[in-house]
Amino acid sequence: MKWQSLPARSGVFCCLLMLVAGFTSLYLRYLNFTTESFVFVSEAAVRQNVSLDETLNFGTRPAVRTRTSWNAPIIWEGMFDPILYDQKHTQAESTVALTVFAVGRYLDAYLNNFLVSAEAHFMLGLPVTYYVFTDVPEKVPNITLAPQRTMKVIQVEKHTRWQDISMMRMKTISEMIDKEISHSSKYIFCFDVDQVFMGRFGSEALGDSVALLHAHYYKLPKDRFTYDKNPKSKAFMETGDFYYHAAIFGGLCKNVKHLADVCYLSIMEDKINDVEALWHDESHLNKYFWVHKPSRLLSPEYCWDQSIGDKSDIMVMRLVWALKDYANLRTR
Repeated sequence: MKWQSLPARSGVFCCLLMLVAGFTSLYLRYLNFTTESFVFVSEAAVRQNVSLDETLNFGTRPAVRTRTSWNAPIIWEGMFDPILYDQKHTQAESTVALTVFAVGRYLDAYLNNFLVSAEAHFMLGLPVTYYVFTDVPEKVPNITLAPQRTMKVIQVEKHTRWQDISMMRMKTISEMIDKEISHSSKYIFCFDVDQVFMGRFGSEALGDSVALLHAHYYKLPKDRFTYDKNPKSKAFMETGDFYYHAAIFGGLCKNVKHLADVCYLSIMEDKINDVEALWHDESHLNKYFWVHKPSRLLSPEYCWDQSIGDKSDIMVMRLVWALKDYANLRTR
């Protein structure tokens, strides 16, 4: 009888071993799952709390300058994670205003392409309000806008000289920030209209105070920069850090208002003294950023002139100069 019961006992023992092995496997899977979950949550928490600019890879573009002497980043392709920037700004509910002036012949020549291309590339996924300043509101094209994107058309005076149109925009921008923009948008970008968006111009460009490196000067030595050298002008500069392009500037609304106010008052003081800066509002803009350092610089990828022969640094053309026909377009 004793030897006959051994097979039965062996079967029971095997079943017990299988049950223990099964429970062990399930427990190990549980431990592995919880460990992986813990790691995932920890990484997510870190990404939530990290400063965006702490994620910038300053060494990824060794051929170009990626940081200023005052530690402001110069944004180039490859330095930033676009998904991370978009996620953080979406979570922060960042809102952006875009101002553009289309006065005189510039409206017919450039505005439609500017707006259509902006809809394809500018701050996608974020709420954007376009502020179009023009002397002929009825001629502003009616383009299709994506959700969370609106357009407002504001009539402005048409000045006799194109130089005055360019310079007086500072006053208009300041007034509109006070009147409306600061109540609905956190950031503002101010653009020239004779440009076309060609690639992503996204949330990585947002910052407290944003300036643009001029495509024609970013590689030149400082003694080649065309600052205003007239001591009688409020824009007078003997030297500077960089040469900035007035085709784009931006930042927090309060900071852009301060820039516009300072530049406008300087322009008006020059007028009283019968002086006109060499490059008009751009000269005053360069003086402003020399005194009030921008917190973020955009590389020439963000406003490129395709006529420049050396494109070796330009991995992405985000915005390009439209073909110029100043002889026919500028109001004399």
